[in-house]
Amino acid sequence: MTRIYLAAIALVAAAVAAQAAELVPYAGETIELGGFRGNGYYIDGQDGYRVVATLAEGETGVPVRFEATLADHQSFTISVPGKLGEQSEVLEISRAGNKVIMSHPLPTN
Repeated sequence: MTRIYLAAIALVAAAVAAQAAELVPYAGETIELGGFRGNGYYIDGQDGYRVVATLAEGETGVPVRFEATLADHQSFTISVPGKLGEQSEVLEISRAGNKVIMSHPLPTN
C-alpha cells in the first residue's frame, strides 16, 4: 500500500514539475500559451525582480510585452481566453525568495 502512495506522489510531483520552469536572471525561457509563443526573463532591480514576457501569435503576429517588478511572494498572470465553453490558457509568473517560477496552474472549477 505504501508503494502505491509513493508512486502517486511521484506522479503528481512529475506533473507539477512538467508545468513549471524556473527563470534564470538575464536568460530567456520559452513561453507557449495557447497559440502564442515567446520568451520570458528577469533582471534583479533596485525595487525587486523586473520580469519581462514577450509573446506573439504565430510567426507573423505583432509582439506584446508584459512587464512587472515583483517583490518576494508576489506574482502576476497572463491569460489567453479559450473558445466559448473552453478554459482559458493561463501562465503564472511568481517570485519566491530568489527564484522566479513560470507555471501553468491547473484550472479551477
